[in-house]
Amino acid sequence: MKYRMLGKTGLEVSALSFGASSLGSVFRQTDDAEGIRTVHAAVDSGINLIDVSPYYGATKAETVLGQAINEISRDRFYLSTKAGRYGMDTFDFSKSRIVSSLEESLQRLQTDYVDLLFLHDIEFVPPEIIIEEAIPALDSLKQQGKIRFSGICGLPLALFEQMLPRVQVDTIISYCHYALNDTSLTRLLPLLDSLGVGLINASPLSMGLLGTRGTPDWHPASPELKETCLRAAKLAEERGSDIAKLAIQFSTGNPAIPTTLVSTANPDNIARNIAWTDESVDTELLEEVLEVLKPVHNQTWVSGLPQYNVAIQANREEGCQ
Repeated sequence: MKYRMLGKTGLEVSALSFGASSLGSVFRQTDDAEGIRTVHAAVDSGINLIDVSPYYGATKAETVLGQAINEISRDRFYLSTKAGRYGMDTFDFSKSRIVSSLEESLQRLQTDYVDLLFLHDIEFVPPEIIIEEAIPALDSLKQQGKIRFSGICGLPLALFEQMLPRVQVDTIISYCHYALNDTSLTRLLPLLDSLGVGLINASPLSMGLLGTRGTPDWHPASPELKETCLRAAKLAEERGSDIAKLAIQFSTGNPAIPTTLVSTANPDNIARNIAWTDESVDTELLEEVLEVLKPVHNQTWVSGLPQYNVAIQANREEGCQ
C-alpha cells in the first residue's frame, strides 16, 4: 500500500481508503457481522483512513462502524465523519446542529474525537449559511479537541472553486471527478496546492456507472453517459478483466491524488481492491477503455444550487441546439 500526505494536515494516508457507506445497507442489504469483518480486513491490509456519515443508512453505517473500530487500536487509523446532511432532502448546517450532530456521531462511533469532520454536500444550501454558521462551528470543535481537521464536500467542482477562497478548511472530499470517465478533478489541484488543502477522491466507479450490471435507475447521469460507461465495462470483461480493477488502479495511481475512497461490506472485495492497488496496470486495456469513454469524457450532472452548475447547464443547452 502506498501512503501520501493529505495537504498540510500532517496525516499520511493510504492511497486506498475505506468508505463505510456500505455498512449502512445503502446499496444492498448487508450483514453487520460481515461488515465488521470488512473493516478489520481493510485496516489489517494497510488502509488507515475510514470515512462515514450519519446520512448513510440513517445512522446505521456509523453504528456498525463504531462496533468495528471499538475492537481496533485507535492509533491504527484516521476517522472521518460528516455533518449537515441527514436525508435525501434534509439539511441543517446551523452551528447548534453541527455541534449536536458530532456528539451523536461520537456516541455511535464509540470514540471521543474524529480526525476529520466534513460538511456534507454543501452545494444544496446558500453559501452564507456555511460561512456564517457551519465553518465557525467546525473551528469551535477544533479548539475543543473533538475534531482535528475540518473539511467540506460536494459534487460540483465549481462549489470548491467558489467556496475555498472564502473559507478556511483543511481538506475536501470530491466524488465522481477522478475516474476513468472523468478526470476534471485535476483542474482543482493548483488551487488546493496554493491553499495547502488536502484532497480525498471518492467513487472511482462513478456511483456504479463503471460496471457491467448497468447503472441504477436513480443515477443522475445522462443516458449517453450510462450507455458509454456500460460499453467500457463490457469491453474490459471481454478482455478477461474487471472494469473495477482498472478503475481503482487508475484512481489510486496518480500521486497527485492522495487517497481514493471505496466502499464495500464484503471482506473479500476489500482484500481484492487493496491487492489491485499494488498490481501493474494493463496499459493496453486502459488505452482501449479510455478510447471508448472519450466521447463522454468529463461529462457530469447537475447537483445543488444553480450557481454551482452554470457550466453544466450551458453545455446541456449547447448540446440541444
